[in-house]
Amino acid sequence: MISQLTVFLQNEKGKLSSLTRTIAEHGTNMHAMFLADTKDFGIARIFCDEPEAVAAFLNDSGFRASVTQVNAVYVPNEPGGLARLLEFCDEAGLNIEYGYCFKAGDAEAIDVFKIEGDGIDAALEEAGFKIARPEDIYAL
Repeated sequence: MISQLTVFLQNEKGKLSSLTRTIAEHGTNMHAMFLADTKDFGIARIFCDEPEAVAAFLNDSGFRASVTQVNAVYVPNEPGGLARLLEFCDEAGLNIEYGYCFKAGDAEAIDVFKIEGDGIDAALEEAGFKIARPEDIYAL
């Protein structure tokens, strides 16, 4: 599992730049950021150095931040790569709360999922999937 920094933001001008400036003031490097939004609020999901310390700093700075454990899995960067992973999750009865994917070279992609339950990485490995580690994502 990988620790992901999750920050809730009001969907207003300047909030995202304020967030990234505050993370920079903490002296932390962000390696990846994914945004989701609704009319009233947004969610920033961030891979960064020291996510627990950054979450505490952000909360002290007036943001709503937490650390979430997510699963990151390599899949072949080809048609059906993601489908095979999702079919395994369906067959195993795993509930995916949310996910996002990104390319990790020509041959692979990394798919990140929030999946409830214990032992998810072990089950994925047993099924033949390669688990991505934080340093794999940070190196991209």
